[in-house]
Amino acid sequence: MAIGALSLLGFQLVDSAFIARLGTAELAAQTFTFPVSFLVIGIQVGMGIAIAALVSRALGSGEEARSRRLGSVVLIAGSLVIALLALGLWLAQAYIFPVLGAGPDSLALIRAYWAPQSLAAWAGALLYFGYSLFRAHGNTRLPGTLMVMTSVLNLVLDPLLIFGLGEWPGLGLPGAAWATVLAFGIGIIVLGLQLRQTDWLSAAGLWHEVRRSGADFVGIAGPAMISQLMPPLAAMLAVSVVASLGESQVAAWGLANRLESLVLMMVLAMTMSLPPWLGRCYGAGDWLQVRRLLRLALSVVVVWQALLGIILALVAPWFAGVLSGNPDVRVELAVLMRWLLPSYAALGVCMLVVSAGNALGWPLRAMLMSSARLFVFYLPCLWVGAYVGGLNGLAAGAALGNVLAGLGAWWLLRRVLASSRRQPELVADDSVVT
Repeated sequence: MAIGALSLLGFQLVDSAFIARLGTAELAAQTFTFPVSFLVIGIQVGMGIAIAALVSRALGSGEEARSRRLGSVVLIAGSLVIALLALGLWLAQAYIFPVLGAGPDSLALIRAYWAPQSLAAWAGALLYFGYSLFRAHGNTRLPGTLMVMTSVLNLVLDPLLIFGLGEWPGLGLPGAAWATVLAFGIGIIVLGLQLRQTDWLSAAGLWHEVRRSGADFVGIAGPAMISQLMPPLAAMLAVSVVASLGESQVAAWGLANRLESLVLMMVLAMTMSLPPWLGRCYGAGDWLQVRRLLRLALSVVVVWQALLGIILALVAPWFAGVLSGNPDVRVELAVLMRWLLPSYAALGVCMLVVSAGNALGWPLRAMLMSSARLFVFYLPCLWVGAYVGGLNGLAAGAALGNVLAGLGAWWLLRRVLASSRRQPELVADDSVVT
């Protein structure tokens, strides 16, 4: 999963790097779409968390027939929900992007880009639901392999569709989205062929399973979706703050966001691969193993992210030069990297605690922790920093918010696990407030 996440996030960064070669205006236009794209991703990840949690729990308790029905129900429902959401966001683009601070020039670029990007968002969600089903069954090899395959396809298609080849003109900014559509489409075909060789789906008893598991699915997916929707909302507010500083700052912030996902590759891989394992332990009632897994995972996250963040912060000017040809954007991106990257050790702790909470029957606590990370720690520190010190202050404030969020998540985890040691039944139901 780490290799797959690295390749998938790497091609997203490559997307931004190619678009940066088109110009600052195109990169800024793409940056304005990030928060809305993250909205779709937030919904799909919330549903994917519920898929992995329910299927892995059913397998852990020996209910294989139910796991097959659950797989079919969530794949069908998920594809319909994301299709409707993508269509609604495409229709509402004239109202959304001006609110985020996009000017007339950016709106013209976004208009041509947003239709294929909406299609790419739906295709990516469909792939993600399939990945979640495979992970729930303990197969992380295929999702990782498909992530690598689609990223390579996108890397090959990006320059062809953005810049063209020979006498054939490129599509510019929309070409990046069409490259993603084609790569994801091929991935869906391969995933579908692999699913046909398994017995993980069932066409019988689906309506009965909807009535039986609907409340459980909503109980997990609802808080998980809200948790995942908080980052897009916070990203919208953050972009509006950065937009007040200037266009080059918006472009640098967009590159920093792409780089953040790449640097957090190991954390993201753990948030995908650890919950199904925790879910099986949950189904079997093995809380000793749960505590061992979490202790190991958090230790790896802190050490890895701290070392990686410090190393990349030291080479920030050189790395920023690779990602952008604009001198102003390079300087501003280097400032963001120096402040933000070391703080991702604490951010990784928070992300892992939230992911584990959704798998272990603490969805409300996970949602509250995710909300506090963004709206109690991150955004207030970012806004105060930008108001006091411009871009440098904004970067320092965002880093401080990450550190505070990590400390808060660590405190919450220790408290909940201590409660589970005294009374294991408390962790099985979030209706009990500790």
